[in-house]
Amino acid sequence: MNILDKIVADKYKEVALRKQLIPVKQLENSVLFERRCTSLAAALSKSNSGIIAEHKRRSPSKSTINNGLNVQDVAMGYQNAGACGMSILTDGKYFGGSLDDLILARAASSFPLLRKEFIIDTYQILEAKAYGADVILLIAAVLSQQEIKNLSEFAKSLGMDVLLEVHDLDELQKSIMPSLDMLGVNNRNLKTFEVSLDISKTLSTSIPDDFVKVSESGISSVAAIKELMPYGYKGFLIGENFMKTDNPGLSAETFINQL
Repeated sequence: MNILDKIVADKYKEVALRKQLIPVKQLENSVLFERRCTSLAAALSKSNSGIIAEHKRRSPSKSTINNGLNVQDVAMGYQNAGACGMSILTDGKYFGGSLDDLILARAASSFPLLRKEFIIDTYQILEAKAYGADVILLIAAVLSQQEIKNLSEFAKSLGMDVLLEVHDLDELQKSIMPSLDMLGVNNRNLKTFEVSLDISKTLSTSIPDDFVKVSESGISSVAAIKELMPYGYKGFLIGENFMKTDNPGLSAETFINQL
């Protein structure tokens, strides 16, 4: 079993447990559930920088990145820096995140929030909406074509944006459907954790112009973004580069000002 397989196997158990603890009706009755979502795809389309800044405490590849920050401060810092939106890792076991991080970031900011999670069930999309997310992530590597269709259409029915992440041409070709807003290319191989911007460059020509193109992982310099922009990318997901500093908001602001 590679790390992705382990995470997904654990996720099925976790979601089954969460369903028993918090019924769907309770999620649907939450204050934030009726909130109108803000479109990340629209924000990226209009932006000159396209930065989606991430909150991530740790990861399987890097262990601890930064455990000492207040998620509200990070959210305010990213929004003030001019980021288009914020990605929040909500997986606890492998990334040290939680849904509470999402609700705290929502209380502190008004820009689009992405629930970055290994989504395998519509229940997690209801959670995302109830805790203040505007966008969900779907990962083609762990979902069938039918699952991508069902989950993305369900998210759209709640007024949420959908970012679909792919790693290769096969995943991309099975995933292209009208219920997606953004197609993200992960430059990190989730099985080996090796990173290369060539993945984004190679796949760019196969992504239809109907979708906002997003490049994810391994982007740590302004030069990398300038290298990818000619390939049609409008969004750039940056996590560790900001989170490994004492003030992610300030480092995001410095970075965006250099673009």
